[in-house]
Amino acid sequence: MQVEVCVQDSLDELESGNSPATIAPETWEGWFLKWLTVLQPELSAVQAYELSLRLTDDREIQGLNAQYRQQDKPTDVLAFAALEVEAPLLDELGGAEQPLYLGDIVISLDTAQRQAEAQGHALATELAWLAAHGLLHLLGWDHPDDDSLLKMLNQQQKLLNTVGLSIQDGLYSS
Repeated sequence: MQVEVCVQDSLDELESGNSPATIAPETWEGWFLKWLTVLQPELSAVQAYELSLRLTDDREIQGLNAQYRQQDKPTDVLAFAALEVEAPLLDELGGAEQPLYLGDIVISLDTAQRQAEAQGHALATELAWLAAHGLLHLLGWDHPDDDSLLKMLNQQQKLLNTVGLSIQDGLYSS
């Protein structure tokens, strides 16, 4: 299994490395690799995946939320899947030897910071929680009802456990 993560940020303090939210790209890549190993999506013939992770602020994520979800308010995480629910046949992808692009995850650092403080855990834990949530969406998970939300939240907790992190009680609303 192989994963490539392109980590982008839109905040000046992240670019200078002065933010407490700075998580090394290698750490992100390691987390996503472990998560994909656990999830075994079997979407790529070569078991190689790519995704983009953007860390931003409430202003930018509110604009994206308004544009793509018609909800003019900030949110914690957005996921833009590159694949439809029915994955294309590997032959149709052309270049089945290349990593399969899963899509984009966008996380608001402002909202993540507030949620981390409210939940009483580290910002890095909150960012991992939101990234795991976004990854599940990229792989086709959704939570249209309470039962599917509970299954998704439990899966997120399992993913966090694989990287040595935990959200208390495993119950959380994101």
